Amino acid sequence: MALIECPVCRKRMSSKAPVCPHCQASTNGDNESLSRISHIQKSSSLMNQSFVAMTLFIAGVVIWFWGGEPAEGMRANIAGICFVFGFVGYLITRVRIVLHKRKSV
Repeated sequence: MALIECPVCRKRMSSKAPVCPHCQASTNGDNESLSRISHIQKSSSLMNQSFVAMTLFIAGVVIWFWGGEPAEGMRANIAGICFVFGFVGYLITRVRIVLHKRKSV
């Protein structure tokens, strides 16, 4: 008996177990289809994170220029924080997407 990685939830399980004790995925079935499902779920999660980061970035720009004048005071701080976190989050997520795609090839 060896410990293997579940193709769906990526947690460790016994190689002799008929189903994963964590996610109840069958290990008797086609492992290729299970790993494909896991890959699609991870890709979807990364794309959602990318969308949230881009939305935060755009929100920062909109807050900064709301009303036709550049922001001052507290509004400028909030806009700057949204802008920076959105931009950095988007870059990190895009790098993770590229690495995830390379891993699957």
